Order: sequence, then structure tokens, then C-alpha cells
Amino acid sequence: MKKIIVIVGIFFALITVQAQDINKIINAAEVERIEKTLSSDEMQGRRTFTPGIAKASAFIEAEFKNIGLQYWKGLNSYKQEFFMVESVNNSAAVKIDGQNIPDSSIVVSSFQLTASLTEKNTEIISVTATDDFRKKYTEAMASKKNLLVLVDASFNRYAKILKSRPQSKFEQPENSIVFVFGVAKATNFSIHLTNTINKKPLNNVVGILPGKTKPNEYVIFSGHYDHLGITKPINGDSIYNGANDDAAGSTAVIMLAKYYKALNNNERTLIFTTFCAEEIGGFGAQYFSKQFNPDQVVAMFNIEMIGTESKWGKNSAYITGYEKTDMGKLLQSNLEGSGFTFYPDPYTTQNLFYRSDNATLARLGVPAHTISTSKMDDEPNYHKVTDEIGTLDMNNMAEIIKSIAVSARGIISGKQTPTRVDTSSLR
Repeated sequence: MKKIIVIVGIFFALITVQAQDINKIINAAEVERIEKTLSSDEMQGRRTFTPGIAKASAFIEAEFKNIGLQYWKGLNSYKQEFFMVESVNNSAAVKIDGQNIPDSSIVVSSFQLTASLTEKNTEIISVTATDDFRKKYTEAMASKKNLLVLVDASFNRYAKILKSRPQSKFEQPENSIVFVFGVAKATNFSIHLTNTINKKPLNNVVGILPGKTKPNEYVIFSGHYDHLGITKPINGDSIYNGANDDAAGSTAVIMLAKYYKALNNNERTLIFTTFCAEEIGGFGAQYFSKQFNPDQVVAMFNIEMIGTESKWGKNSAYITGYEKTDMGKLLQSNLEGSGFTFYPDPYTTQNLFYRSDNATLARLGVPAHTISTSKMDDEPNYHKVTDEIGTLDMNNMAEIIKSIAVSARGIISGKQTPTRVDTSSLR
């Protein structure tokens, strides 16, 4: 009996020590230190291909080094480098049925130095007022044909958004795609394009904790560290600080790496990464995902915008694609009695499961989910210069990160393995 009492005492003592350790490592002060740096004006909005994102990368690399993470196989630093082909459209002359189309109504995706499009070599497709613009845009951009896309005037707001995005690809496509907003039909047209093509380097930041007994089974924790950069002054402010989107997720990745390194009991290999180029097409995550055999990835925790309260208030977050695997249920089972709740994604019509950095691996069957608190129907600072650290709740952020850390313990220990995503409907 005494022996049993001693064992039970030791067990509860260990639980207490672990609880104390997590509060020492993951707390509001430390969350604020990292978040404040990543979302500072010094980072210049962390836009892809700018000095600001290079500064953010260097900061994250230094954090990984201080934690003591190892390099991913084949790398000699925390930088996972790759190149993107960028097209700068210098000239787009579009004439439809004898009318010159103003530049403000034209969005071009072309990676040819020069290109001429007519009805003889180009297919016309239309986006009507009743269509899902994002879906039609994605379908058009996946095409390998020359396309003239006529977009209903009700979607004119997207023209400015799309024109502000760099045109980037992994490889240089041979077709050109031209979107014309506010034109319903075209019988005859001529399009002449002149572009400048640049090859530019980018990098994710990746560090690992090798698994003790299951080193070839991977658990990924990720966020993206890029944002929108600098704009024309709006009420005296010109920097998109991106405190919530997604300095918050990158902060969580760093905090989780620090916590699991201190625990030093992960049976599976833990991979911590912050992605670049999410805002211009998710290219960092796409490149990263191609470095894996998806069958070896047990789970992916992608963390995006956790700095504000969810629609349910504090101590809560939602998981995209909750119904597609049992990962959410496993995580919640490890939080029993904590007061924290992971809810299913309430914004299913926005298809968030396939819109964030988890999507590439999810499409390959990996239980790869995004954890967020962002109120997608009412997030006042989303993609605005007002997305600054002062709008975030550091205490609630710390609780969310701690809950992710505790909820993942079964997966990290190798005792829990989420079911896979059914990909049959995607084929």
C-alpha cells in the first residue's frame, strides 16, 4: 500500500512539475516578446521578396538556435531555400470589340517576355454574377491554355486585390491568362503583353526535434511568417504589421518548439516550420510539403490567427476540416477538465480547410488541420494596417498555445494516431 501511495505521489508530482514548466515556458510575457518583434514596424510588414521578410526569417532562425533545434535533413541551416519565378507586367494593351480596356480593369498572369492573344489562340470563359469568384479564379489559374476571363462587374473589387499581388510560380508556364473586369462578352479581341521575368530566392524556416523511438514518423507544427508589406498611408499608417495574420501563428510555433525541447520526451519526430509566401499563393507550404513522403506525416498542426477571441470567447479555438479525421476529437480528449474547447470550423462555406498552408498535405491524405480563432465573418483588422499587437490578447494567446501543447501529447508520444483524410473525392 505504501508503495502504491508513493507511486501515485510521484505521478501527481510529475504532473505538477509539468504544469509548472509549461507556465514558465508558455506565458503571456514570452508570447508578447516574440509577437512584438515579428509584428514591429522594423519588419516592414514582412512582404515576400523584401528586406522585411529577411529580417523576420533571421529572428526566427535565432529563436530556433537558442532553443536548440536541429536542422532538417540535408540542410546546413534553418533556412529551407527555394526559388520562385516572378513576372512583372510592364505593359498590357487589351482591346475588345474595338474598345480599349482601361488598365484598372485588367489583371494579367503571364510569364512570357512578350505574348499576343487573339480569338485564334485563346479560349474565352466567363464569371457571372452568380458564380463563386474564388472557385472560378482558382480553376482559371490552374489552366495550361491561354485564357481571356470576362468577369462580371459585381466582382470589380477583386481587381485591385489581385493587381497588388506578385505573380509568382515555381516554374515558368507557357500560357497567359488575362482577367477583364466589367466586360460581359467579347467577339473580337487583341491582347499584347510585355513582361519582365525575375528569378528570386525565398525560404521557409525549419527546425526539428528527432523522435526517440519513432524517428520516421513526423508531427508538424506550422504557421506563416510573411504578410502584406507597406502600402500608401491610411490615417498616417502605412505598414501592414500582420500581428494576428500570422505573426501569432509563428509565435505559437516558436513557443511550442521551446516547450517540447524542454520536455524532451517526444517519441515521434517534431518538425517546426514557419512558411513564406502564404499571402501570394501558399508557395512556401507547397514547397515544404513536397519534401515528404506523406505516409510518414502523422499529423500537421497549422496555426493561423489565434490572437483574438473566437466567436465562443476565451479558452476556445476551432479546427478546420474537423469532420474529415478524428484528430480534433483526440485533441479534445486530452483537454478534459481544462476548460478549453476545440470546436469544428463554423465557417465551412468559406472552405478554409483547403485555403491555408495545411492544404497541400491534406490533399495527400495527411490529417493536416488549421487551428484558428479568427472570426471570418467579422474580423475587423484582417488584412488592414490596424492588425497590430495592441489588438491582440496575449493572455488568451498563451492559453491557446498551452492547450495545443497539452492536446498534442498523445500524438507526440506515439500513443494516438489520427485517421487519414479521405482523398477519393479529390481525384
